[in-house]
Amino acid sequence: MTNPELSSWCRTVQSKIIAVTVYGDKALVTRRGVISLTGEERELLITPLPVTLETESVRVSGTGTVGVRLLGVSSDRIYTTEPVAERVAQLTRQIQQLEAEKRHLQAQIDALALQSNFIAGLGDKTEEPFAQSLSRKNLSLSETLDFLNFIGSQYSEYAIASGECKTQQHELDKQLQSLRSALQKIQTPQPKESLNVIVGVEVGGEGEFQLEISYLVNHASWKPLYDLRVDSINNILHLSYLAEITQTTGEDWLDVALTLSTAKPGLGTLPPKLKTWYIDTPHIRANDTLTVQRSMSPPPAMAVLLPAPSSMSKKIQEEDEESFIEAKTVITEVSKQGSVVTFKLNSGGNIPSDGAPHKTTIFQDDYPCKFNYVVMPRLVSFAYLQANVKNNSDGTTLLPGKANIFRDTIFVGATQLENIAPGQEFKINLGIDEGLKIERDLVERQVDKKLMSSQRRVTYAYRIVITNLLNQEINLQLTDQLPVSRNEQIKVRLTRSQPQIQLSEMGILEWDIVLAAQEQQEVYYQFTVEHPPELTVLGLDI
Repeated sequence: MTNPELSSWCRTVQSKIIAVTVYGDKALVTRRGVISLTGEERELLITPLPVTLETESVRVSGTGTVGVRLLGVSSDRIYTTEPVAERVAQLTRQIQQLEAEKRHLQAQIDALALQSNFIAGLGDKTEEPFAQSLSRKNLSLSETLDFLNFIGSQYSEYAIASGECKTQQHELDKQLQSLRSALQKIQTPQPKESLNVIVGVEVGGEGEFQLEISYLVNHASWKPLYDLRVDSINNILHLSYLAEITQTTGEDWLDVALTLSTAKPGLGTLPPKLKTWYIDTPHIRANDTLTVQRSMSPPPAMAVLLPAPSSMSKKIQEEDEESFIEAKTVITEVSKQGSVVTFKLNSGGNIPSDGAPHKTTIFQDDYPCKFNYVVMPRLVSFAYLQANVKNNSDGTTLLPGKANIFRDTIFVGATQLENIAPGQEFKINLGIDEGLKIERDLVERQVDKKLMSSQRRVTYAYRIVITNLLNQEINLQLTDQLPVSRNEQIKVRLTRSQPQIQLSEMGILEWDIVLAAQEQQEVYYQFTVEHPPELTVLGLDI
C-alpha cells in the first residue's frame, strides 16, 4: 500500500477525541480534526484508531469553507512495531547503575570481613599475654573487661553492617531480575495492531475543512455509585450520585465532554423469535458423527455512509473563568427519553485506558427524611434506625447501584439501591442505635392442671420494656411473633395484648409506638397453646 503521506490525493487528518458517551458495555467516541484542502484530495485518512472499534458503527460528517462531498468509509488493519531504542537505553542505564551499586556493596562486605578477621585474630593472639598479665597483676580486671568489650562490640558492629549490606544486595538482585526481564521482553517486540479509517471525498477547491468522525468501541462501561450521608440533626439526606467508569479501549479519554447513558446500543431493533422446543428420549445411532459449528466470517469493513446531522459538528462552549477559584456543586444535565436516562457532565472527563475504575460525580442533592426505629426483641436486644426518604417528583431516576452509607460522620456500611423513580419513597438502614434500651422477659408460663375439653393448655406471657434515652421524640415499630401451628390439633390463640393489636398473618405482632424524650413504655402480650395431652409439641423451646 502506498504511503498516504506521499500521495497528494490521500491526506492524513490529525484528530483528537472531543466527546465520549459511555454505555453499559461500550462507548461512542467522537473525534474532530481540521485540515487545509488543496482540491486534489480523494481520500482522508484518520489513523491510528483502536482495534476495539466496531467498523460498522463509523459515521462521518464535516463543515468547512469549501464544498466537500463524503462518498464512503472503509477501514484497514495495520501492524506497526513501536520504537524501543530509547526504552532499551533507559533500561540499560538502570541495570548498569544497579550493578555498580551491587559492586560497591560487595566491596564494603569484603572490607568488613577483613576487619572481622583482624579482630578475631587479635583476640587469639592476645589471649595468652592477657592471662600472664592478669596472673602477675600487671593488668587490672576492669582493664581486661574493657578490652574484651571493645573486641566484642567491634566484631558485632562489623557483623551487623555486613548483614545490612547483604540485605541491600538481595533487594538489588530482585530489581535487576525485573529490569532484565523487561529488557528481554522489549528486545523481542510484538507488532502493535491498530485501524485506519479512510473517507472517500470529492473536494470543490481549496479551503479549510473540519472533519468529525464517531464510532462505537468495546471494553468500556460505567455503573452508578452513591454516597448517602444522613444528617440526623437536620433530618436531611445528602446524596452524592457518582459514576464508576472503566475502559480498556486502547484510547485515553483526556479532557473530553463526557456523557453517561443507560441505552443499550447494538442489541438490535427486532425482538428475538422463538424456535421450536423439542424433547426426546436419548438414543445413539451408529452413523452419528460429530458436527462442528463454524462461526461466520465477519462482514467486510466497507460501508457507504451519508453525512451525519450537522448537530455533530457543534462546538463545545467553554465556561467563563472567574477571577477567583471557588468550590462549586457539580451540575449535570439530565435527560430522559422513554426508559433511557442520559447524564451530560459539565466537567471534563479524564479516563485513561488502564482498566482501573475512575470515579466522577454526576450530581449532588439534599433530600428531607424522616427517622423511625425497628425493634425485634425476640431476635436482638437493640433497635435499628431507618431513614424514610422520598425522591423528588421532578428529580432524577436513581439507577441500581452500590451505596456507601454514612450516619453523620460515621460510616455505617454499604447497601444496594434498587431503581428509584422520581416521586418514589425508599428506606435507608442506618444500623444500631444505642439510644434505645430494649428488655424482653418471659413473665408467665403456666400449665393448666385441669384438662379443658380433653385438651392441655399452656399459657405464655411476655413483657417488653422500651426506654428512650434520647433527648427527642421518636417513632418506632415493634415486631414480635407467636408460634404458628402446622398441625390442626394444635391451637395457638392471642388472649391479651397491651396496647391492643390484631394478630396478623403468620403470627406477626406489630405495634407502632411514639416515645417522648426519656420516656419508657411497656408492651405486654399473652397467648395460649392447646393440644391433646398425648401429643408431643415441638418448637416451644421458649
